[in-house]
Amino acid sequence: MAVLGCGFDPGVTGVFTAYALKHHFDEIHYLDIVDCNAGDHGHPFATNFNPEINIREITQKGKYYENSNWVEVEPFSVHRSINYPEIGQRESYLLYHEELESLVKHIPTIKRARFWMTFSESYLTHLQVLQNVGLTSIEPIEYEGHQIVPLQFLKAVLPAPSSLGQNYEGQTSIGCHIRGIKDGKPKTYYIYNNCDHAKAYQEVGAQAVAYTTGVPAMLGAMLVLTGEWQGEGVFNVEQLNPDPFLAKLGTYGLPWHESINNSEEFGD
Repeated sequence: MAVLGCGFDPGVTGVFTAYALKHHFDEIHYLDIVDCNAGDHGHPFATNFNPEINIREITQKGKYYENSNWVEVEPFSVHRSINYPEIGQRESYLLYHEELESLVKHIPTIKRARFWMTFSESYLTHLQVLQNVGLTSIEPIEYEGHQIVPLQFLKAVLPAPSSLGQNYEGQTSIGCHIRGIKDGKPKTYYIYNNCDHAKAYQEVGAQAVAYTTGVPAMLGAMLVLTGEWQGEGVFNVEQLNPDPFLAKLGTYGLPWHESINNSEEFGD
């Protein structure tokens, strides 16, 4: 048995969606996954995980699913202010994120699925400058007789993500806004987790982005090893029973919360 993408997003976001479908909906029609990092690590510019992956992910074209089609948009061209629990309003940008691919496949009633992530103006300004001078490119260049990849050089001069935790303050907030039908009536549902950077560092010596990635991976492995998740072949998390996962998630430091018929964040 192999389980793909068992971090937070992808990972817990798929479990959240499966849980919503199992317990709250007959059909899910609209899914908006929201990811906010409202933390401050004190550096002018840094990425919270591997800069090569992070920067390539956010500078590619945005993509979302609507009416059985994939729609592409220019990077950062679609954005809106979203309210995050305990954090408040943050400008959030539509990105392509890989869990959308499997979620719309395994939950075919979905009419639209989107992914949103927050970025500060300072972060976007730094990123634009780095793009303009070519430092986010993955095309090799000749430098003093050697072939180097500009993005790999940038990675070498940026702070290591593992070094950010000590002075990190603030929270992450990641969740799923879902709309659909239950017993013939429209229903809204919001399920999310907030994680505190300083508390994560105090517990394990890592910032919240690493914490929210590592705990779900451990928990998924545990469920496979104990036989609570079983099967032959390759699975995405939304294909598996969400209940044992969410029953344990809070126990291992990531408590989750839900709001039923109380969210108009994505009423459009």
